[in-house]
Amino acid sequence: MAITSFPASATEQLMHYVYRLIDPRNGETFYVGKGQGDRVFAHARAIPVDGENDDSLVSDPKYQRIRDIQGAGLDVIHVIHRHGMTQRTVFEVEAALIDAYPGLVNLTAGHGTNDRGSRHADEIIKSHTLEPFDLGEPLILINIAALWNVRETYQATQCMWKINPNRAKRYNLVLGHARGIVRGAYRPDEWLPATKENFPFEDHDIEGRWGFIGREAETPVWNRYVGKRVPEKYRRKGVANPIRFCDWPTARK
Repeated sequence: MAITSFPASATEQLMHYVYRLIDPRNGETFYVGKGQGDRVFAHARAIPVDGENDDSLVSDPKYQRIRDIQGAGLDVIHVIHRHGMTQRTVFEVEAALIDAYPGLVNLTAGHGTNDRGSRHADEIIKSHTLEPFDLGEPLILINIAALWNVRETYQATQCMWKINPNRAKRYNLVLGHARGIVRGAYRPDEWLPATKENFPFEDHDIEGRWGFIGREAETPVWNRYVGKRVPEKYRRKGVANPIRFCDWPTARK
């Protein structure tokens, strides 16, 4: 019989831990998470946790993968990588594992990925020595680090984002950045629900998320931002949300 919970005596010693969920059909790690108590067992059985609800079972690709595994009559394999950690340490270990397993269904990149994530030494040098961009107009800055290596830059920037579409429509420029460097600049023409119909390159719909249809920014604007470093004031450490709205300083409004 599969284990579905930790005994009380073990839970106290576990503290914070990091785990992987593995597809038994091909041995592929498809999700990396952190938690306490019985969170790993809940996720492995497709039971929503924390702020999740039943809608997550439909929209979250993690649960879609788990349901596929269950539909094949199998159980998700789970591995606890590290335990007995503080909350601060568990964020760093989770982020390192997310970097190590490309193609995960995690909806967000790991903590600190944009500033300290896996990269070549040359990229580290560039991210700290390149000239930062100078804000030329209000814009939306999106961290695409989780998708940049597996998608064309435009598609990685397009969607699927948890963003207020009414607010997003007020901005005429979107920048996609990864590892501290701007990779693309686009003029959004329309913001649409993040569905397969609107974005055929996606393999599922996510309710409540949005993406844009647009085009590359004109050459002077592209050259102003792309290849430049994201200024420190726009790199919020410890914040999981990949979206940043960059507005004129108050004095310039």
